[in-house]
Amino acid sequence: MFKETNIYEVKENVVDLLNHQWGLVTAGNESGYNTMTVSWGALGELWNKDTVTLYIRPQRYTRQFLDENEYFTLSFYPAEYKKALAFCGSKSGRDYDKAKETGLTPVFGEKAPYFEEAKIVIICKKMAVGKFEPEQFLDESIDSEQYPTKDYHFIYYGEIVKVLIK
Repeated sequence: MFKETNIYEVKENVVDLLNHQWGLVTAGNESGYNTMTVSWGALGELWNKDTVTLYIRPQRYTRQFLDENEYFTLSFYPAEYKKALAFCGSKSGRDYDKAKETGLTPVFGEKAPYFEEAKIVIICKKMAVGKFEPEQFLDESIDSEQYPTKDYHFIYYGEIVKVLIK
């Protein structure tokens, strides 16, 4: 059962959560939603608000739902869900029902969907969207190594409005 908490009460290492454990970003509603694995992101403060920053490539199906909705969730899972997260990061919601394929249980009781199996859910309100451009990179290797197909990430900034933990 989830309980509401404050982001400051989450004791997990955010870098480890994103980089090694991965998370899911989910947006939409009961009529239509999508989720995808994220391993690039940040939690911190921006504009005097607790925030989440996520980086989404333009071709990702989830981006449509992020653009069309005011809220999204970032959620983290116990280790036994790593295979499910790998599926959500490697398969498109255009072609698969990710919840059905992975056994994850969608929950629609908040402003954006998340999955019952999560251990931490961060509900965010979109504040801004940006995009990386090649002329912004001071380290030239970033463009050649990370963007060989020139599919520069969109940057989503979200205010943390609620945190749920198990």
